[in-house]
Amino acid sequence: MNETAKNTRATIIPCLRYRNAPAAIDWLCEAFGFERLLVVPNETGDIAHAQLVFGNGMIMLASADNESEYGDLVNMPDQVGGVETQSPYLVVADADQVYQRAKAAGAQIVVEIKDEEYGGRGFTCRDLEGRLWNVGTYDPWDQPSSGQPS
Repeated sequence: MNETAKNTRATIIPCLRYRNAPAAIDWLCEAFGFERLLVVPNETGDIAHAQLVFGNGMIMLASADNESEYGDLVNMPDQVGGVETQSPYLVVADADQVYQRAKAAGAQIVVEIKDEEYGGRGFTCRDLEGRLWNVGTYDPWDQPSSGQPS
């Protein structure tokens, strides 16, 4: 194991911002099956910090703002032409079931569900504020290591 990384469940946790973080939390739980681990509202009713878990993974999120040191560094998808420079990937047991669940919750499907050439089955969608999410059965942890750096 890398000596820098702490020996914990997941050593990389995506951090996301949403204009309406309470609605985003509800949507992520409904559409994908995230569970609330910690939700900390601030004095205005926005979300100061939230932790949502999905299996052994987690995302952290908060309400978008332009008043904090970190908030000034993050743009929303609609501020940059709807593009993302990164997007989370959820490893799921049944991509078709999550696809139907996400569609029912109003996800905008941008890459239809399909079997991938490299293995697994998955799709890509946008959430209620335009953030990209990749969902699939491909599990890179189950693949044999080539021993070569990527």
